[in-house]
Amino acid sequence: MSLRITKVNDLLRDLISEALVSEVSFKQGVFATVTKIRTSKDLRQAYFSVSIFPESETHYVEETLKKELSQIEKFVHGRLYMKPLPRLKFEVDSTALNADAVEKILFSLS
Repeated sequence: MSLRITKVNDLLRDLISEALVSEVSFKQGVFATVTKIRTSKDLRQAYFSVSIFPESETHYVEETLKKELSQIEKFVHGRLYMKPLPRLKFEVDSTALNADAVEKILFSLS
């Protein structure tokens, strides 16, 4: 991965995290954390992964992010000084959930 894309990913992670705090209002006790950013080589698409706590609120967070994605994008684009401005898309990061399942299996084997 090029140095430019790495820097753009770091900047996008910070801006999207800030947007989740200031622009999106989740119900109390629900947290969404940006875990990964993948930006295309031409900088036109950026995918961000979101880890959700508690996992039982995954559907609620997904629906909220779908509704608020344009607001998040507007927030991020207003603070970026680059061309082209990437279109944002999100996905739910299930790494923690998968790791927990593997850990339970390993614990049951011992």
